[in-house]
Amino acid sequence: MGFKCGIVGLPNVGKSTLFNALTQTAAAQAANYPFCTIEPNVGDVAVPDPRLDQLAEIGKSAQRIPTRVNFVDIAGLVRGAAQGEGLGNQFLANIRETDAVLYVCRCFQDPDVTHVEGRVDPLADLETVETELMLADLESLEKRRPALEKKAKGGDKDSKETLELVNLALVELAAGRPARRAKLAEDQHAAWRKLQLLTAKPVLYVCNVDEDAAGSGNALSDAVAARAKAEGARAVAISAKIEAELALLAAEERAEYLSAMGLAEPGLDRLIRSGYDLLGLITFFTVGPKEARAWTVAKGASAPQAAGAIHSDFERGFIRAETIAFADYLAHKGEAGARDAGRLRLEGKDYIVQDGDVMHFRFNA
Repeated sequence: MGFKCGIVGLPNVGKSTLFNALTQTAAAQAANYPFCTIEPNVGDVAVPDPRLDQLAEIGKSAQRIPTRVNFVDIAGLVRGAAQGEGLGNQFLANIRETDAVLYVCRCFQDPDVTHVEGRVDPLADLETVETELMLADLESLEKRRPALEKKAKGGDKDSKETLELVNLALVELAAGRPARRAKLAEDQHAAWRKLQLLTAKPVLYVCNVDEDAAGSGNALSDAVAARAKAEGARAVAISAKIEAELALLAAEERAEYLSAMGLAEPGLDRLIRSGYDLLGLITFFTVGPKEARAWTVAKGASAPQAAGAIHSDFERGFIRAETIAFADYLAHKGEAGARDAGRLRLEGKDYIVQDGDVMHFRFNA
């Protein structure tokens, strides 16, 4: 389990440039005209985590396998996309399968890069994109409601429960609010996710700034960050141009380039950390002579659920998990040292996995 993010925004805000940089490919054509991305582009990115390298060194692992993030670059939306303007809602459907949505907004001035609406105003851009997603959700739910009402009247329990959620979403959408603003009972979240509403997904605002503002942001990105804070969302300022240049450099040259730009780390690292935080994800590790590997689970996952991230058989036959905290693994130079120091714990089915845990699962086949 990693996570899958849909990248959306108006044309020419830097979506495809960012996608190219993140995936270090030229799969998405970055061009100065609308709709240059005519198919959804999908790319997997390794999650940067220095802990994996440290564990692999101690464990003398032959391979290092990071967990991954899946990015989906969606063609630029325009006003009226939900009604078929531009390339229309054929691309909106590609967002429904994602875990979160990255709203890329233009927070830079450049007379050589046209804006589809003739001005640079990231808050207005965000309103346009969100409105189109809300209209698409509204249309989808209104089409589904008659059939649900008919089944609910016939006594179908599942349809009745789904109809309640549909109506809850429609109240928010009709009021001009995204579906994620709806107040749900704890036992409704699983069914809510099955509705696959575009505006119910967690949102990360990505402010594409110029090179000079990559480290601190600017007035435009500050305005977006304020909106994100008010919504309980996240915002990250990143220079797609810098990230694109970084992607072309050899690993040993990147640190020098970042230093010259006054940056401590690539924007990708900050973006992924924000995405993990947004979705409530953590990382645990398995370490052995063949490989050191990172795995992603939801915060609050039990030991059997973590085992299931590796293989469903591990979860079904779970017996116990031999567990070492990351700091203890480093301090005692590996599993043997941690065991001798009494820092290797045997955890059962009720154990809640902690970020950085090094785990070895025992199970019945």
